[in-house]
Amino acid sequence: MKIEKEFIGYSVIGLVTISCIAIVLMLDPIAQDLKYHLFRDKRTLLGIPNFWNVISNIPFFIVGIMGLHNILRSHRIKFIGELKSAYILLFLGVSIVGFGSAYYHLRPSNSSLVWDRLPMTIAFMSLFAVIIAEFVSVRLGKYLLWPLVVFGAFSIIYWDSTERSGDGDLRMYVVVQFLPIILIPIILLIFKSKFNTIGGYWLLLCAYALAKVFEYFDETIYSFLHIISGHSLKHVIAAIGVLLLLRAYKIRALA
Repeated sequence: MKIEKEFIGYSVIGLVTISCIAIVLMLDPIAQDLKYHLFRDKRTLLGIPNFWNVISNIPFFIVGIMGLHNILRSHRIKFIGELKSAYILLFLGVSIVGFGSAYYHLRPSNSSLVWDRLPMTIAFMSLFAVIIAEFVSVRLGKYLLWPLVVFGAFSIIYWDSTERSGDGDLRMYVVVQFLPIILIPIILLIFKSKFNTIGGYWLLLCAYALAKVFEYFDETIYSFLHIISGHSLKHVIAAIGVLLLLRAYKIRALA
């Protein structure tokens, strides 16, 4: 039964991966929509332009440092020792997102967006490798970690170079950002974790989905609340998702 379920799991993952990549490659090159940089809340406070969109990235830095401290110093979280570098990269990526996203929001443009997205790919790909290791195969997760991280970084370098040449192409980044988000729930549902609880991953996914909703309704939320925009709240909600994952790492145990 277990072998049957795993075979189905591998088959579904393979089919979804091939289908998604094929669909994306069939699309015409996707240039960055410059309207993306037009956030609703442009207020300058304390001499900082786009104040709340900048400051709301602080939680990323804090939770990233908390994760690194728990791995490297306090040893309070439970993780697969062979994949220690993946957990480090995950929280390192989250902490750098705090700087990269803040830098981008000071003066939103394609060139500054590179420094927002680059650390995000490190976090995305490291998380994906961790989940592969915890649910599918430690050996496979360990083997895929660096290829995934390198491919994630390359997707940003490729997009940036195509934008500079006047023919922007986001397709690789689309794969990096959304394929793991599609595959992770499949893995969580089909494969058995090496730990006794997986709730932290579901909470992270829910927080990520909610953050994307707040991002989409950036202007609507600002018009309703008047004090903060949807995009600023997106940062906070996404960081809370990582915090919930960190908490889950602390309370879980090997199954």
